Amino acid sequence: MANTSSRTLRLLSLLQTHRYWPGPELAGRLEVSVRTLRRDIDRLRELGYPVEASRGVDGGYQLAAGAALPPLVLDDEEAVALAVGLQAAAQGGVAGIAEASVRALAKVVQVMPPRLRRRVDALRAMTVPAGWGSSGTGVDPDVLTVLAQACRDTERLEFGYAAASGDRTERHVEPLRLVSLGRRWYLVAYDLIRHDWRRYRIDRIDRPRSTGARFRPRELPAEDAAAFVRAGVDQNPTWPSVEVRVDAPVDAVQRHVGRWGTAEDAGDGACVLRMRADSLDWPAMLLGSLGADFEVVSPPELLVHVRRWADTFTRASGPPTTRTP
Repeated sequence: MANTSSRTLRLLSLLQTHRYWPGPELAGRLEVSVRTLRRDIDRLRELGYPVEASRGVDGGYQLAAGAALPPLVLDDEEAVALAVGLQAAAQGGVAGIAEASVRALAKVVQVMPPRLRRRVDALRAMTVPAGWGSSGTGVDPDVLTVLAQACRDTERLEFGYAAASGDRTERHVEPLRLVSLGRRWYLVAYDLIRHDWRRYRIDRIDRPRSTGARFRPRELPAEDAAAFVRAGVDQNPTWPSVEVRVDAPVDAVQRHVGRWGTAEDAGDGACVLRMRADSLDWPAMLLGSLGADFEVVSPPELLVHVRRWADTFTRASGPPTTRTP
């Protein structure tokens, strides 16, 4: 008979298959008596796992949905699939999902044995990402994981950083948060050399490594990390400033663009959308996905860009069909 701890984990793994287990069959799988099985079930309940039981000759057990998410027990194949899926989501740029994926990935990788990490690395190396736009915005998931773990554990970091000019410097920081904005990832951290808050493009970070030194987080001079990054982007003179009048309610447009832009009410059910982006592809894509009429106010290059997209789509749709009366 396995010891209590290993047997409890085995029991949890069986229950997480989401099937109903008759009591005698479950006890047989664990090679214990039905009475011992009941004690193990009670132990899981004390740990927060909602195990439902039915009495009678055909009585058994099944794991139910709970009020909170308890720890999961994954086999090797499930752990690899989860890590690969989280890496794909982290690089996908989906608002509200990418950052949570990085946090979850950091937790999974930390407890993953080396043999499974090698399998994840091999799968990632042989997989071509299906991203779009310029190819220079890719971020190494391993770098994201190191940064996420340092943010979570409040440990100081050292890394090499390439400025826009190409100059490389060594940085020593207290990391606070990771922020996904548009096609880019940023690290918000307090720079211990420059004695000020900074936002770092993660695709320019090289060889991040934790020093092991803990710190007490400082107060960020912004509403949150996303607002801090957004403010820096809005002040970037190299990114075009976009202004578009959209024939849609301001609330609907703001929900659609999220933190990537700001919508202001223009009356008559319309609004003015303002944003900055490192590529005109992003505002063009967002405007097209709104499903509403719009008028480009500035810059003129965006109008040219949208017309080029329109011509491409028109050609792709083929010649108009004529109906015979």
